[in-house]
Amino acid sequence: MTGSITRREFLKTSVLGAGLTIAAVMTPTGLRLLSAEEAKKETLRALNPMAWITITPDNIVTVTVNKSEMGQGVYTSLPMIVADELEADWKQVRFVAAPAGDEFKDPVRNNQFTGGSSSVRDMYEPLRKMGAAMREMLVLAAARTWAVPARDCAAFMGTVKHIKTGKTLSYGALSTEASRLQVPQTLRLKNEKQLRYIGKAMPRTDALEKSTGKAMFGIDTFVPDMLYASIVRPQQYGSEVASFNKEAAESVKGVRTVVKIPSGVAVCAEAIDAAWKGRNALNVKWQNPKYGDMDTGSLEKEFAAKLNDRGPVAKNEGDAKAALGRAARRIEATYVLPYLSHATMEPMNCTASVKADQCDVWAPTQNQTGVHNLAVKISGLKPEQVHVHTTYLGGGFGRRFETDVVEEALRLSKAVARPVKVLWTREEDMQNDFYRPATCTRIEGALDEKGQATAWSHKIVCPSIFSRVFPGQMEKGIDPAAVEGVENMEYEIPNLYAEYVRIDLPVPVGFWRSVGSSHNAFTVESFVDELASAAKTDPLEFRLDLLKNHPRARRVLETAAQKAGWGKPVTKGQARGIAYHLSFGSYVAEVAEVSVDKKNGAIKVHRVVCAVDCGSVVNPEIVSAQMMGGITMGLSAALKEKMEFARGGVQSENFHNYDLLRMSETPKIETHIVTSGDKLGGIGEPGVPPIAPAVANAVFAATGARIRNLPMKPETVLAAMKKV
Repeated sequence: MTGSITRREFLKTSVLGAGLTIAAVMTPTGLRLLSAEEAKKETLRALNPMAWITITPDNIVTVTVNKSEMGQGVYTSLPMIVADELEADWKQVRFVAAPAGDEFKDPVRNNQFTGGSSSVRDMYEPLRKMGAAMREMLVLAAARTWAVPARDCAAFMGTVKHIKTGKTLSYGALSTEASRLQVPQTLRLKNEKQLRYIGKAMPRTDALEKSTGKAMFGIDTFVPDMLYASIVRPQQYGSEVASFNKEAAESVKGVRTVVKIPSGVAVCAEAIDAAWKGRNALNVKWQNPKYGDMDTGSLEKEFAAKLNDRGPVAKNEGDAKAALGRAARRIEATYVLPYLSHATMEPMNCTASVKADQCDVWAPTQNQTGVHNLAVKISGLKPEQVHVHTTYLGGGFGRRFETDVVEEALRLSKAVARPVKVLWTREEDMQNDFYRPATCTRIEGALDEKGQATAWSHKIVCPSIFSRVFPGQMEKGIDPAAVEGVENMEYEIPNLYAEYVRIDLPVPVGFWRSVGSSHNAFTVESFVDELASAAKTDPLEFRLDLLKNHPRARRVLETAAQKAGWGKPVTKGQARGIAYHLSFGSYVAEVAEVSVDKKNGAIKVHRVVCAVDCGSVVNPEIVSAQMMGGITMGLSAALKEKMEFARGGVQSENFHNYDLLRMSETPKIETHIVTSGDKLGGIGEPGVPPIAPAVANAVFAATGARIRNLPMKPETVLAAMKKV
């Protein structure tokens, strides 16, 4: 990793430094490209560029990446886009993590964050145009240097060549002259045949650092005079501090002070083990728990009871109620999905230094804007005095969009007037998460005499994420995450009704990889299979018949089925299930081959075949890796994961009672990319949603039992088999 720099350092080196720098800004009339001097002036007028590229005289191309790297490959894919249009030599391309600031906000979302599988989707066009503009400027600079027409010159691998004489000049040698030119706004991008990097499997730029241990994650941050903090938090939701033994904690060797903050009581010490010992000595007593009787069973009852409530309508086409009333056959099913932890490999951490004239935050964050705003608020400093250093993320999955651990570090540093590193244990991480919401869903469907689906009524009971995070996007009381995958369902059913019932509970919820699609894909694709079974129709053919006017969906279904051998005999004792889902602009179909031990109910997934259409592909290896990662995470959730609650708090503590999929349990995974010239889709999350229903549908094919509750643990499977 080239490293992260402060906003001040960035503007000084990029805007005022030698060489060629251009920036891009999204205006009400569209994308505008700026020279370094223009960017400097525009920044002063608060028209903030959101992407920057620099070529220096030493022939190095530096792409400032405004997205966080958490394994999804943006430090490779985004520079690839620039390098291709720029016609740069990949060996001379570098990247730097952008500081937090308005200059680096996502042009589509007006926020500097990484989520929603949006990085390549949102930055693809701006970065291609920036690369093309720089290429044209360098060609023109060479033409002027040689006093020849620009049409007689061509860019090639980091140089500009005069076609007739063979003379060449490097980009570095031309960078200063090119910086004096006006930045072109009307650009001719490369055609597909001219692309050098886009669509090719390029090596990861972060691979060497990560494989050699040089990569710096948040947990690796160490700054001079730093204290470590360990925080005692309430074990029951809503409880308050009654007392704690400050003197006992401060008597522990290495402990410097005890500080009470909104999230609990913190011990600050010279070493992490001293902080932990001081924490144990605190002996914090709690009082007034608001939900002392809450447990897993009571929560599930509350969800089920809410199915009888009415909620705002998310979609209403035709007359589902009337169509259900006159159906030749009517099918109903209720699905229950649990709360899930993010369980990132790197536990939550943050290091903060709040001084009188400057604030620095080192964080593995997905949400630079949120961190920066919070630091400004807590420190009381001006925005330009606050610097956010984004490290590598040891997994994000939406958890690192939250700023709770950042708030703790900031408050403690301000209180003790020293840098403070807050490092959570795995138990703290597991028990203080913003969980994937639990859901309870009832679906009713209708078939006519020919076995055609004529109606679909869908009610989902789900806590709201957006009401806390993005309340302005709650239209008519509907959380868009809660209904995604249902509200935009592509199945062509003439009478379709979808209703959202919000349930407010003490368990905090947040974004989890693929968000609402992670649960709605399971309910939708499981119920489609139930309809197909009732209609006595092949599950694949039933889906294709409902997607006549959706070619991208049909293509991924047909590809996955063909590659998996759908319709052909399977290994004895095994069965196949299929599922499809559209999320974040990408179409994904997956076929799972499973076997079920009918004595103990254990499921073994032998093979998963995936087909994905995400439009244009920047790096196929990254696409395949992300689909594999998504499938593995989704499979772990489908088979094993469930948060348990007891006595008003979280019972799950660590991996001994929150089980995850093991490497030995991971099936063979094949990914087939269906290329298309359609609009770009995201890739970090869409692999997750189809796997749970694909497995559940395969279990039905193997046993005749419908799994409607996740996770599909052996006892769940046995209970379902008894109903057959």
